[in-house]
Amino acid sequence: MGFLKKFFRNVLREGNAPAAGSSFEQLSEEELEAHLGVARYGSFLLTNAVRPSYDLQIVPAEGYRHDSYLDEQSKTRVPVLMASVSRERLFEVFIDLVEPLGGVVDVVLETSHSQGRRGHNDLYREHIDMPVLKSVLYDFEDLLTHDGCTGLAVLNPGVPLEVQFDEHKLLIVYGDDLEPFEDVFRFHSIRRDEQMKFITEAEHVHSSNDQYVRLFDELKTQLGMDAGYAWNGY
Repeated sequence: MGFLKKFFRNVLREGNAPAAGSSFEQLSEEELEAHLGVARYGSFLLTNAVRPSYDLQIVPAEGYRHDSYLDEQSKTRVPVLMASVSRERLFEVFIDLVEPLGGVVDVVLETSHSQGRRGHNDLYREHIDMPVLKSVLYDFEDLLTHDGCTGLAVLNPGVPLEVQFDEHKLLIVYGDDLEPFEDVFRFHSIRRDEQMKFITEAEHVHSSNDQYVRLFDELKTQLGMDAGYAWNGY
């Protein structure tokens, strides 16, 4: 099996490939390796988790915008903040974002390590003290930052508010009162750009490896998650 076939089958997962075909399909191994090796776009630095399309349908950049999410159960729209943050401060911004959620929160771990293109599994942990959670997350910063098959959500269902650190390493906040979270973005000088596009809105690829699979299992154990859970959050 050639390198390109291994790339698509075993190493990376395509996302939102156009109907006309992937921008990666006609590349040589050298062109592919060169593209995957590019992490910096101007002042913005990607994590190892994801890469944009070869033809750069969307150029990665830092910023945030407002959006909304349609809750199918209540048929109401929930306000959303979406942000892309450069790698060197991504985890720090995420830790600051979860602070307004309160002293006791619920946690969801999302994994697509064994799912291919079929989706992902969610694991749920209720009622964890915020200092305990932060301590665990710091121990797994590398996994959370660089694994393209691991996502995390921290939520306070009583409010409700939710902060996601998703597989693409985007930061997404759901809830009616988003001002405290927008203050975090302002504090970190992350620009507001209501016209910006994110890497998820075009073809892209995810990256993972066996070491991250093992680390995910360790994180799952640390958080006391032993089984999948049908999560019905945002």
